[in-house]
Amino acid sequence: MSAGLLALVDDLTALAKLVASSVDDAAAQGSKAIGKASGIVIDDAAVTPRYVIGYAADRELPIIAKIAKGSLRNKLVILLPVCLALNNLAPWLLTPLLMIGGLYLAFEGFEKVMDVVRGAKESPAEGHGGAAPAAVSEEQKIAGAVRTDFILSAEIMAITLATVATAPFITQVIVLALVGVGMTVLVYGAVSLIVKADDFGAYLAQTGSGVARGFGRGIVSGMPKLLALLGTVGMLAMLWVGGGIITHGLHELGVHGPEEFVQHIGAMAGAVVPALTGAVTWLVTAAIYAVIGLGLGAIVAPIGHRIVPAH
Repeated sequence: MSAGLLALVDDLTALAKLVASSVDDAAAQGSKAIGKASGIVIDDAAVTPRYVIGYAADRELPIIAKIAKGSLRNKLVILLPVCLALNNLAPWLLTPLLMIGGLYLAFEGFEKVMDVVRGAKESPAEGHGGAAPAAVSEEQKIAGAVRTDFILSAEIMAITLATVATAPFITQVIVLALVGVGMTVLVYGAVSLIVKADDFGAYLAQTGSGVARGFGRGIVSGMPKLLALLGTVGMLAMLWVGGGIITHGLHELGVHGPEEFVQHIGAMAGAVVPALTGAVTWLVTAAIYAVIGLGLGAIVAPIGHRIVPAH
């Protein structure tokens, strides 16, 4: 009996070490995945506030909470098991599907560029606190936001899966779950702060002391600029991430020329400034990938308009 108990203790200890090792590895892999998906996160944080435009201030956070709940369901209930099944049953599909996601990012980035060119881009801060549009109910807004989130969440989870595709199964599960939860908390936590920041600024401007009032007015006047900056950064990030995914996907499928060309140009540019080689190389390669993403977005735009619902 004692020998059996000792054997059980040894097994539990080995299992605990395995889980601890997997968690450590998952944390490292998860941080890489978050970095690669940063463009999607920034864009999501910049776009989501528009879903509460026109609703009373006391409904803003509940609406965001419902969208966040739908986002978690997208990632953990639907996409996580699909990703695991895909990677373990048909791993050859991962690169093509990831490239399709890259085309979506390129399409979205191209559409945002065209909005800027046409001057039709509406600031997410416009109309904040006004009357809710009669034709669109709160439930319809939330449903539309969750549908849009599904596409972005699918790309996040696909990028994450590509990062841990060869890792042990338990590491894949932990990383996908951690990234799914972490990204949701990060995006919708940031959105909540952004949405309520102008209310906080207005409160300070009305009730605070001289310095506090000035600070409050600064918040109110600065929020549209912050949202515009986030939108621009998200737009550029979607283009370079999309272009990079497609280029790397072609490399994985045996078409090495485009990625080797981009890397060669980046290395040449970095060599010109030895003190900043890494930064210059990254900036140049990211810029080329962004141009590639813009071109691909223009090519797929006619198809994208038919497939992706307006949002």
